[in-house]
Amino acid sequence: MPDTEQPQELPGRLLTDPDMIDACRARDFSRVFRLVKAKAGIYPSMIARRCDLTPSRVGEVIAGQRKLQHMDVIERIADGLRIPGHMLGLARRSWETPQALAVAEREMPQAPRTEPQEPASLPGPDVDSILALATRTSLSAATLEAFRSSIEDYWRRDDQHGGEALRPAIVGQLRYVVGLLKESRPPSIQNGLYGIAAELARLTGWTYFDARQYNQARAYFTEALQLAKEIDDRQFMANVLACMSLQATYQDKPADSLALVTAAQDQARSAVGTTPRVLSMLSMREAFAHATLGNQTDTHRAIGEAHRHFEQIRSSDPDPSWVTYFDEPKLIVDTGIAHGRLGEAATAEPLIADALRREDRTNQRGRAFHSFWLARTQLDQGKLDQACHTATQALEPASAVASERVTGHLREFYGQLAPHRQEPVALAFEARLRELLPPVSGSSRL
Repeated sequence: MPDTEQPQELPGRLLTDPDMIDACRARDFSRVFRLVKAKAGIYPSMIARRCDLTPSRVGEVIAGQRKLQHMDVIERIADGLRIPGHMLGLARRSWETPQALAVAEREMPQAPRTEPQEPASLPGPDVDSILALATRTSLSAATLEAFRSSIEDYWRRDDQHGGEALRPAIVGQLRYVVGLLKESRPPSIQNGLYGIAAELARLTGWTYFDARQYNQARAYFTEALQLAKEIDDRQFMANVLACMSLQATYQDKPADSLALVTAAQDQARSAVGTTPRVLSMLSMREAFAHATLGNQTDTHRAIGEAHRHFEQIRSSDPDPSWVTYFDEPKLIVDTGIAHGRLGEAATAEPLIADALRREDRTNQRGRAFHSFWLARTQLDQGKLDQACHTATQALEPASAVASERVTGHLREFYGQLAPHRQEPVALAFEARLRELLPPVSGSSRL
């Protein structure tokens, strides 16, 4: 919450009002906001300020023109309006614990803890630093290529397993490379090191974004921008800005998302040798931003541009390694997701289904994420059985990859099932969800 003062508690009579309970259970924020205004005197401008939303967004929600479904936004609403977590299907919020109880819990005597001992066979960090100084040698083009190979391997393992376990190694390598930049080296080597450091910083930011730790992600994305700027790598700066644009859509800040992707496109167009694949990827990110804003015409235009750029791709194009993931199945599935964000579920469903059939089966996170979107489009069309079946299929790859972004999407889907909770297919999905995915923050609630 941006405000520093303690937020006003909602009246008890509102929190126990059957209409409020039903609206929260269904996550119908149009009704929630109207009830908060009518029975607690909290007007839309104050709702916007407390929940870190724009007043226009709150107005659209109240008018029934937009739904709020991202978990990050739902948590901000719970905290900003002081709606207990259980009412919205969230874990117990930190502010729900009375202060006296919180103090008492902190003051409980703790059993003496034995400090963990470093393995006797490993030197301490000070010795590591000394040895690094003593053994440092001049770098060559082969050394840079080894760094790049390790980055490609990090990305491959990130797709398969998620970034949680990889992050310490990535950050360690990033700091090592940044340390190498402090020494004087030939321009070709120095520029290569800057590019490698920028890629490692972006990868670190991505792992934090995928874990829904947005402040840390933004810090590393910003560092990646600064490193790329040192060597005027405008294509890579465009790549980082596109990542930041995608994050803004998750934070329900579509205006920021559009501004960031527009800046990314400006950087790419001003660069020498920007490839059609890069421009296609950026156009699709623009489509996401417009779709989140509800701009149908601009979304369709950006989708068309993405496909036109993609048709111009040639095998001889000097594509940067970081954009090679954007292949035809990725173009198709992103097209479907953009239509899905607009509410055009009938158009989105066959596109996402086709891309899923063609997607690399080792990309566990991608398959889980895209299966969620397929299930969502099916549910939007009233295909409950198909939607629950698809979402259940997404649970297997989701449980194999450490990605809070993916598990958050599946819990969003569970929230969307609220009107159908007693249906056998919904109950079966819930049982499988509880079995394969851990509860949020230690809560027994999904």
